[in-house]
Amino acid sequence: MNNIIAFNISNPNDIALRIAARVKARRLELDLTQEGLAARAGVKFATYRRFEQTGEISLRGLLQIGFALNALSEFDVLFTQKRYQSLDDVLNEQSITRKRGKKNE
Repeated sequence: MNNIIAFNISNPNDIALRIAARVKARRLELDLTQEGLAARAGVKFATYRRFEQTGEISLRGLLQIGFALNALSEFDVLFTQKRYQSLDDVLNEQSITRKRGKKNE
């Protein structure tokens, strides 16, 4: 058993449920009811309740909840980091950046 590597494989449903749990935790930290947060976010109570239970909500609804919880900036960084396919890609970009920097000096 010591030689088995544990992988943390997530799927969209797992991530949605974890996000819903974190939103619920933040709501409770702020001492808000489900109804209170739904009203503050401008989403229907039933929609919010379903979100906490299932993780299902529209992107707009999730953004409205993020805004109500003062967490909208966390969404703004999604998909902003460049993904590299190989170490050569990283090295090539570093080389280009250095060349650009020398031109501007």
